[in-house]
Amino acid sequence: MRKNYTVIAAMLVTIMLVITACGGGNNEKPANNNAGATNEPAATETPKAKDVTLSLRHTQIKETSKTRLKILEDVVAKTEQENEGLTFKLEGIDEIVNRDTKLKAEMAAGNPPDIFEVFGGADLNLYVKANRMLDLTPIIEELGIKDKFASLDEFTVDGKVYGLPFGGYSEAIFYNKKIFQELGLAIPTTWDQLIDISGKIKEAGYTPFALAAKDGWVNGMMWNTVMERNVGIDAFSKLVSGEAKWTDENFVKGFSAYADLVNKDFFTKGALGLAYADQGAQFLSGKSAMVFTGTWDANRFTGEEAGDLKGNIGYFSFPEFTGGAGDQKSINASYSNGFGFSANLTPDQVEAAKKFIANFFNEEVQKRTLVEDKLLPSMKLSDLSGVDPLISEVLTVMANASSSWKAYDAIVQPAVGAEVNVGLQELIGKVSTPDKVAAKIQAAQDKANATK
Repeated sequence: MRKNYTVIAAMLVTIMLVITACGGGNNEKPANNNAGATNEPAATETPKAKDVTLSLRHTQIKETSKTRLKILEDVVAKTEQENEGLTFKLEGIDEIVNRDTKLKAEMAAGNPPDIFEVFGGADLNLYVKANRMLDLTPIIEELGIKDKFASLDEFTVDGKVYGLPFGGYSEAIFYNKKIFQELGLAIPTTWDQLIDISGKIKEAGYTPFALAAKDGWVNGMMWNTVMERNVGIDAFSKLVSGEAKWTDENFVKGFSAYADLVNKDFFTKGALGLAYADQGAQFLSGKSAMVFTGTWDANRFTGEEAGDLKGNIGYFSFPEFTGGAGDQKSINASYSNGFGFSANLTPDQVEAAKKFIANFFNEEVQKRTLVEDKLLPSMKLSDLSGVDPLISEVLTVMANASSSWKAYDAIVQPAVGAEVNVGLQELIGKVSTPDKVAAKIQAAQDKANATK
């Protein structure tokens, strides 16, 4: 639209110049008392566009992220084309390296990239506290998009917005419909039913759950829901305030339930040596009947890699725990992954960043991410046509959930989340026990709370 306005404005200027030159329709030239003077309008020079450069760091470097990267590159190219003198410098980096190492170091030094992928919640809070994040509130209000997001909760601190989610997610169980049909299995709705069908799957020669446990955060996904079912999501906030402890009875029950899956050998053998990509490969190979993961894997599960399983993968919410303190029909779903902007931006860079935001955060691009990348949109869409059947199942499961909540590592401090990762790996390796793991995590929680 800005281009059209520019063309129209230029046409109006030209018309006004013609009218002035014609003297309102009188062909006689007015008297001229100034030697050398002319009635021609003074030539005006179009001001040269300012050269502005923005560094932009993303984590879309995997084979499975090609579609998402292409969408980002298209937005960048469009923004550069529409704004003479503007240049983006893209940098791709591993997500774990960016989150746990590089970005933290840059934030400490005060020199983050101009635009960067960032997690909302606990990570963002630390960076806002250190005055490293640009307040986006006036920008999204000016662009008229503040109310068009599904949720900005994880990027809002003290009423101000410091990041924009580029997509949403939910975490639950993807399952192989062929194996379920072969074994005559129904979707479990209780923990006991889940244990029962997992036993039958194992007896039939399949692995109940694909798991790649080398990267600690992967193990935290299913565990997070198991724990929520036992303690309730509010209990995680009480850990930070000191009102609850990891060693409380219900927390230990959560660890014990997860350990029960491990001890029954319901996970992939040798999981601790497998990287995250191997988890989806196990599932798609037909060796595993289920996998607990986020909807960011839906693109992989609906693509060519799915092979004969394409169209034969379903999605269901995690079963209920009888007597559990949590919301038994809830789902881990939120909008945690987004773009942040450095507080170091100059006024010219802020204006350029505003152009990027306008081109990225709109219904057209969000629809592309949903249809092409299978990423749940972070903005409200008026058109859901062309959505893949698996994504339709995902949206149905989310719609039927009684509530949604953000992941534990968006609530507890990063150091505590890191200790959870270690503890779960110790349980998977069968080198520790639920009560000992809980005690070690509580020690980390005490230390983190003391430095608030």
